[in-house]
Amino acid sequence: MEAIAAKGLTKYYGKTRGIEGLDLSVEEGEFFGFIGPNGAGKSTTIRTLLGLITPNRGNAKIFGKDIRTQKTAILRETGYLPSEALFHPGMKVKEVLRLSADLRNKDCSAAAEMLCERLKLDPSRKIDELSFGNRKKVGIVCALQSEPRLLILDEPTGGLDPLIQHEFFEILRERNRKGATVFLSSHVLSEIRRYCGRAAVLRDGSLIACDSVEALSRTNARRISLRGEAVLEGLEGIRDLKQTGDGVSFLYGGDLGALLGRLAEGKISDLSVTEPELEEIFLHYYRKEEV
Repeated sequence: MEAIAAKGLTKYYGKTRGIEGLDLSVEEGEFFGFIGPNGAGKSTTIRTLLGLITPNRGNAKIFGKDIRTQKTAILRETGYLPSEALFHPGMKVKEVLRLSADLRNKDCSAAAEMLCERLKLDPSRKIDELSFGNRKKVGIVCALQSEPRLLILDEPTGGLDPLIQHEFFEILRERNRKGATVFLSSHVLSEIRRYCGRAAVLRDGSLIACDSVEALSRTNARRISLRGEAVLEGLEGIRDLKQTGDGVSFLYGGDLGALLGRLAEGKISDLSVTEPELEEIFLHYYRKEEV
């Protein structure tokens, strides 16, 4: 069964594009990544899927329920963490968690206690006294404590220290192994690589790629590092050119024979050809040109 199914989803804010013609399918039980540069439309997509904003065109379903007409039923099965969670001032953490549980008409006290312990969150403290990272922990507990079928997490690790990030993803893995679907929107490409089986890439409001993380990582580009003198002007396929002391380093996706022929004309004292880092591969989706 599809946890998320969107077809032609389009949202404009007046004349400003949010998302346009978005088709997306996420199977139940997936750990799915959602990436793209700032302004690509990731948060607009999430809010539209949750029924928090209304699309101009297109439709979507969550577990077969229509986002326009069955929003309440969808929210009952979904845990949502926005990129910036805001809470009522003056409340204690435990009061916020209880309010969140009461809105679902569910006793989440045992789960909330366990999550607070694992995330090192003191439920007796006031929200106003918390750092950004600890407020993020409150949002995480609110999203997870009801043990929903679908977790939609928008930039969830901002402000969390590395140990808490590790524990947070351990919790997500445990939930995923029990059948929960995880939809992770993140700028941290290493998170997508480490935890997601598939990922979609959004740019300028449109989906430009959706595949397994392994397939998205494939490229014919190579990281070229050399020392010496070489004339590279006019050679097609060069990207991310950097000066490195007495040489240069760049990604190269063109004809390797043409590159070697050009280098043979120069004075090269050292040359290495390596696989690019995964982050370098993913970043080309953020740009207009392709590797």
